[in-house]
Amino acid sequence: MTATDNPTNQYTVPSVSIATHRSGASSKTNGLGMRPMQERAYAKRGEQYLLIKSPPASGKSRALMFIALDKLHNQGLKQAIIVVPERAIGGSFSDEPLSQSGFFWDWVVKPQWNLCNAPGADEIRFARSKVRAVGDFLASDDPLLICTHATFRFAVDDLGVEAFDGRLIAVDEFHHISSHPDNRLGSQLGQFMARDQAHIVAMTGSYFRGDAAAVLAPPDEARFETVTYTYYEQLNGYQYLKSLDIGYFFYTGRYLDAIMKVLDPSLKTIVHIPNVNSRESLKDKHKEVEEIMDALGTWKGVDPVTGFHHIERPADQGGGIIKVADLVDDGDPAKRSQVLTALKDPRQRGNRDHVDIIIALGMAKEGFDWIWCEHALTIGYRSSLTEIVQIIGRATRDAPGKERARFTNLIAEPDAAEAAVVEAINDTLKAIAASLLMEQVLAPRFEFTPKNAGPQADFDYGPDGYVAGGTNVGVNESTGQYHVEIGGLTMPKSPEATRICREDLNEVITAFVQDKSALERGLFDQENTLPEELTQLRMGKIVRERYPELSEADQEAVRQHAVATLNITQQAKQQMALAGPAGSEDKGGMALIQGVRRFVNVRDLDIDLIDRINPFEAAYAVLAKAMDEKTLRQVQTTIAAKRVAIPYDEARELAQRALQFKQERGRPPHIQAQDAWERRMAEGVAALARFRAQQKAAAEPGGANDA
Repeated sequence: MTATDNPTNQYTVPSVSIATHRSGASSKTNGLGMRPMQERAYAKRGEQYLLIKSPPASGKSRALMFIALDKLHNQGLKQAIIVVPERAIGGSFSDEPLSQSGFFWDWVVKPQWNLCNAPGADEIRFARSKVRAVGDFLASDDPLLICTHATFRFAVDDLGVEAFDGRLIAVDEFHHISSHPDNRLGSQLGQFMARDQAHIVAMTGSYFRGDAAAVLAPPDEARFETVTYTYYEQLNGYQYLKSLDIGYFFYTGRYLDAIMKVLDPSLKTIVHIPNVNSRESLKDKHKEVEEIMDALGTWKGVDPVTGFHHIERPADQGGGIIKVADLVDDGDPAKRSQVLTALKDPRQRGNRDHVDIIIALGMAKEGFDWIWCEHALTIGYRSSLTEIVQIIGRATRDAPGKERARFTNLIAEPDAAEAAVVEAINDTLKAIAASLLMEQVLAPRFEFTPKNAGPQADFDYGPDGYVAGGTNVGVNESTGQYHVEIGGLTMPKSPEATRICREDLNEVITAFVQDKSALERGLFDQENTLPEELTQLRMGKIVRERYPELSEADQEAVRQHAVATLNITQQAKQQMALAGPAGSEDKGGMALIQGVRRFVNVRDLDIDLIDRINPFEAAYAVLAKAMDEKTLRQVQTTIAAKRVAIPYDEARELAQRALQFKQERGRPPHIQAQDAWERRMAEGVAALARFRAQQKAAAEPGGANDA
């Protein structure tokens, strides 16, 4: 196959697209120099345990500076320790003259206490000097220290949690923590909270992990006061950025033969090449970088000051010199340090022409600050949805003249003749999961209530206002929240369930879209899969496993809220697509709101409707545009072949739903009913009866157990 055949689709298909309102609110500051998110967080500065959920570029680092300085000067804490996942992120906490913008104090870190700048790796055999430095700091009268997660773990092991009494521990990129016993930093945080003598501020731009482990155990999480600032608020409050597109581009053959179809040298771009162990990698990362630079133009040498490569573009493509930073080459630590130092140079922060393209492998993801980045191009699938969100965050900084940002995932198309087709399909499902998740991350927050709950404060219900007995959708444009009424909605009873419905639905939805069974059946086995099997059985199972401490009623409330959020977002997007570009051209950040209103106005929302919508249909439509019929058919065939009979857990859940059906209708579901969901519940009852009969037979004398 020739290079011109790659990628197979002729254009990037945006699976997520948002036009921003450009209100400028995100960049406006108050009298203390605080932006909206920072002001919101600072209002909670008195809390001992504070969790800040806020997207990249919203100002979490400076928010922490404000809070930490207040705790040191007004709340009696001795010192503040800032803990970051990698050394490169330590630059986000460099000195800041905050008083110039109206704050009470400046942020000043003595050079010897910024351990992210100290030489040496963070492995235990090299890190003894850094651990000693932490001990020296604790014995000093200096207020601020910055170190990596690894250094902090080693220091706590050596010094004990009691050594940090009366101090603030601020953990950046908190999603690295896990409640799993094997997660050392997570266990140490649990010890700090059990001792209850330190303050903790946790910050993250994506509070879900790629695995199934919770970041915090439920009892510990309940002790945190949460400040949430959404991607929707952040993007709509920008001054310059008009739109963000997230798309997937499929290719066949080598990715290097396809990359120039999606790599526009005129855009400021971060290219993440695939991991050397991935299917897409060509197993020689240095050669891959060389080929990318060769495709860009003619190499003209290396800048002796920055270490950037200078490449001359072909004359027929505009000519000129572009500067490329290579973060993949790790053969010479001095050279890599030179490039990193040049990229972090604060004097070049406002210089758009400092660098044009950055090529990276494991770096330049979370916490990497390059405001001019317009395009994040990632080759190969990423199993971690957190990583996807972090990479997208590299392109969503607001900067003068930057009106459009984009994330492109260049991924290998499943080949019908490929022996590893199942692996390719699994990778495709990961990409779909990421796009579905981003649909939720970029959406506003929903405030669901049952019908006729009455109008909510600060919500606009349209020209007619709130109409009792009508279909009401209220909008709070300042926060990007919707109030949506749903008939038959179960509301949470306990404070924890209420918090989950308010703050953590993205985590529930993440687990759902990562569920391979739900993805496979929802996308490629729709003829044999009822929507209720996904929205009631699979989502119900996920909620029960994630929140076992909740009552059954609260688990059902969380399930209904998560399904409603997922489905309303998908349906609103479809309504926007039906309206066409002209229908939303001038609505900016309000386009999705109009889509929600259009959807709700034609359908009186109730739980039956919500449960009968397949939340994966929109993703399948995007995939269908980008992949040919032959490949899609192969994917469908492979998935359908994996379908099995009703398992025990599903049969038991169906039987429970059948009991609820009987209580509501006064009769059990019939196995020959016209309604497919009623038939499925009846099949579940029959399957459960067979399972129990088999168990009873095996337990009787002479049965299988005695064999």
